[in-house]
Amino acid sequence: MATFNVSWQDIEQAHERVKPYIHRTPVLSSESINTIVGAELYFKCENFQKIGAFKARGGINAVFSLPKEQRSRGVVTHSSGNHAQAIALAAKMAGVPAYIVMPKTAPQVKIAAVEGYGAHITLCEPTQASREETSARIQKETGAVFISPYNDFKVIEGQATCAKELLEELPELNTLITPVGGGGLLAGTALTAHYLNDKVEVLAGEPEGANDTYLSMQKGELVRIDAPKSIADGLLATMGDKNFEIIRPLVKQILVVSDSEIIDAMRMIWERMKIVIEPSCAVPFAAILKNKELFEGQKVGVILTGGNIDLGKLPF
Repeated sequence: MATFNVSWQDIEQAHERVKPYIHRTPVLSSESINTIVGAELYFKCENFQKIGAFKARGGINAVFSLPKEQRSRGVVTHSSGNHAQAIALAAKMAGVPAYIVMPKTAPQVKIAAVEGYGAHITLCEPTQASREETSARIQKETGAVFISPYNDFKVIEGQATCAKELLEELPELNTLITPVGGGGLLAGTALTAHYLNDKVEVLAGEPEGANDTYLSMQKGELVRIDAPKSIADGLLATMGDKNFEIIRPLVKQILVVSDSEIIDAMRMIWERMKIVIEPSCAVPFAAILKNKELFEGQKVGVILTGGNIDLGKLPF
């Protein structure tokens, strides 16, 4: 049996660490959506989480896992939005400075939210190289500790707590599906399923314009996309090597969807479930709608990752 750098005990400890600071989010279902899909879908609503996204879990776990002396120097990260808010909120709770690098193209609603938590924001070009170079410069100048948005075992442990809650509530699930960008949530979800019930199949949805995980799984090694493009702005990060080591053996399949399919899925959730989700969040549901035959007759857990969307720029 494969061994991983994150144990079940690590995930349990992460859950105890973050519980005082997060919401235990509800699980919702929709009869009309179930009829359309031909399966029972159970949506874990992390759009109702602190900061409006699951990233609060990983960010809080990573910051509060740091030794006090390290933490006191502050934390630095790069993110298009939700992880930025997670680290900014965690740093505020811990009473330490947060330095956040965000691409110029990040949604204004996410930039404003990060500012609202008192973080120091630096805008950069919308490329992975620019994000990494700017973060490294700030880390050198401030002595702050860098926390990767996804390629960090403490972040993965924190994200794993979402599927832990879902599988503890609904142990009869056959399948779990998440979106995938950098891979923190998918890696954490795959580990949780592996430890709690390894008969649960784990899949992910990924945007066509940022399909590096799909390509990496096909090739068996990391494939990098230099300028990913998608309406799913939260999924433009490059898959991390720590995440890929977990995802490759444990995740059954990556399902790729177009931006128009993402928009249609997002609209259906807004209309049928009366809840606000962002485009990145709609990706796994878009993958289910596109591949109904894979899910037919199953009980499927879908992680709705967040609801931080600029309402002035709705795609419908």
